[in-house]
Amino acid sequence: MTSQRTGNPDTSTTTAVPTLKAHSPTVAAQRARKFGSWYYAEHALKVMNGYRWTLLAYSVGNPVMYLFAMGVGLATLVDQNSAEAAFGGVSYLAFIAPALLSSATIMAAATEFTYPVMDGFKWRRVYYGPHASPLAVHQIVNGYIIAIAIRLFLMSAIYFAIVALFGASPSAWGSMAIVVAVLCGLAFGLPLMAYSASIKEDKGQFALVMRFIVTPLFLFSGTFFPLETLPVFLRWIGWISPLWHGTELGRVLTYGYTEPIWLSVIHVLYLIGLALVGWILARRIYEQRLGQ
Repeated sequence: MTSQRTGNPDTSTTTAVPTLKAHSPTVAAQRARKFGSWYYAEHALKVMNGYRWTLLAYSVGNPVMYLFAMGVGLATLVDQNSAEAAFGGVSYLAFIAPALLSSATIMAAATEFTYPVMDGFKWRRVYYGPHASPLAVHQIVNGYIIAIAIRLFLMSAIYFAIVALFGASPSAWGSMAIVVAVLCGLAFGLPLMAYSASIKEDKGQFALVMRFIVTPLFLFSGTFFPLETLPVFLRWIGWISPLWHGTELGRVLTYGYTEPIWLSVIHVLYLIGLALVGWILARRIYEQRLGQ
C-alpha cells in the first residue's frame, strides 16, 4: 500500500492507495493457457482497430454499393420486365440481398485469410512472438479465427440493418441470416487459411485465388439469378460453392424462400463441414511450421 495526501495543506488527510502488482510468471502462464485464444483474438482485434475505417469502407461500402446498383437501380428494370414468380415471388432486391450479405463475408475472409496469414510466418513473423510465450499453437489459430468471426459478424450486422431498412428482409427470421453469412465466410476462409499457411514464397498464388476461385464463385453461385437458369455444365460451380449454400439459406430466412427441409440441412452441414476441415488443416500446418 502507498499513501496519497489529499485536501488543503491545513486539513490534509492521507488516503491509502493500493499498489498494483503484476501476476507472477506462474499465474500469468496459467491464465495464458486458459484464455490464450481470447488473448490472441484481443490482439488481432486491436490491430484491426488501427485501420477500422478502411475495413468499414471496404467491408460494408462494397456490398452496399452493389445493393444500390443492382438491388435498387437494376431491380427497377428487372421487376418491370420479369414474371412475378421469376425470383420466387419477391422483388429482385429481396432476392439478391442475402447473396450480397454472404458474398461480403467471403470477400472479407479472402482478404483476412491470405496475406495476413502469410505475414505471420514470413514478412513480419508476428506469430513467433506469441508462440514464444505460454500460448499454444492452436490458441494462436483459434484466436485469429475468433477475431475474424467477430469482424464478419459486426460487418454482417451493419449490412443487414441497411438491407432491413430497404424492406429486403420481410421475414421475422431474417436476422439469422447474419449467422449464416458468418458461417459462409468461415467455410470459405478456413480452408484458405490452411492453404495460406502452407505457402512459403509469394509467387502470385493469392491473385490466382481471387481471379479463378473467388470471382467465379461470386458470378456463378446464384448471386444475381437463380442457379437453375445456368447451363448444367456450369451449375456444379454453385453446388460446391459455400456462397450458394449460404445464399440459399439466407433466402429461406429473409423472405421464406421455399426449399425442401433436407436441402436446408445439407446447406448447414456442408458449410460446417468445410469450416471444420479447414480449421483442422490450419492447426496441423501451423503446428508443422511453428512447432508444438
